[in-house]
Order: sequence, then C-alpha cells, then structure tokens
Amino acid sequence: MSRRPLLAAAALAAAVSGAPLATRAQAQAQSPEERFRSLPPEKQEELRQRYRELKQLPPKEREELKSNLDRLNRLPPGDRATVEQNYRRFREMPPDQRRQVLEQWQKFRSRSPEERAQLRQSLRRVMGADPGQRQQILENMRRWQQMTPEQRQEARRKFREQRQEQKRERQEQRRERRQERQERQRRK
Repeated sequence: MSRRPLLAAAALAAAVSGAPLATRAQAQAQSPEERFRSLPPEKQEELRQRYRELKQLPPKEREELKSNLDRLNRLPPGDRATVEQNYRRFREMPPDQRRQVLEQWQKFRSRSPEERAQLRQSLRRVMGADPGQRQQILENMRRWQQMTPEQRQEARRKFREQRQEQKRERQEQRRERRQERQERQRRK
C-alpha cells in the first residue's frame, strides 16, 4: 500500500476532526456544503488542494483511502481521538522525521502477521517499562541501528554466550539448593 492513501485518510480525518467535539456534533447536523462554507478560507483552500490530490490517485488507492476513512469513522470515540492526536503529532514533526516514520511503517507493513504481532508485543513491553529502563532500551535500539552487520553478528554471539552463562549459573544454583535440601532431610 502506498503512503499517500494513509496520509490522505488521516489528513481528511484531521480536517474533519480538527474542531472540538461540540463543534463537530454541530457540524454533523449541517450538510457537507454548509460545513465546507463555514470553514475559514485557508481551510477551504487546503481541502480543495487535498481533494485535487485525491482525484489524481489511482482508483485502487482511492478505494483504499475510502476504506481507511470508513474504518477510522467506525472507531469508538476514545480510539478515534487517539488516532487523531497521533496524526497531529505526526504532522508537527519535521519533514525528515516524518519520512523516517513512514519508512519504518512501510518496513513494518511488509513483515508477516506473526512478525508484526511479535513487534507489537515487544513495543508493549518497552512502553510498559519504567522510564529509566525504557530510555536504556531505546538507546540500545539506536546503537543497534548504527551497527554494521558484522558488529550485530558479534553482539548476538556475545549475547548468546552471556545467556548460556546465566543459564549455567541458574542450573548450578538450583543444584546447590537441591543438595542443601537433601542434606537437611538426611539430618532429620
């Protein structure tokens, strides 16, 4: 899927949802033409430009856009507000950061459903970590991104060795505890 339909869907939703909830409820009572005419001239021009961009999209992308917008409109109000807030934050990012986010999103979308589920679970763990741990995790991720493939391979090897050593230590501790229990039972 192209980035443009996602952006256009979010842009249209943001344009519609940019007003407070009370104003939005009033706007829904108006016809689409009345809502458009009640917008400031600069907002009207922005929507005209987006409409022209939308018309230039291939039919398949327009259909995907419509589907995304329908899905957004079906969201519960709290979820929709979160999506809209995320979109506004995205739009406030510098263009280079937005480009990076879109590239990462495309990489994520190209993964299998299982990989995406695993990444979501990892993200939940990161976001659920206390702030100090989260900062350390994010710093480690930044360092990982900057590593060459050879450096990553070496880091994986060291990590596996550390994990095996920790496993041996845990096994040794369990063995010692088991022996201590057996000795206590013999003394009884």
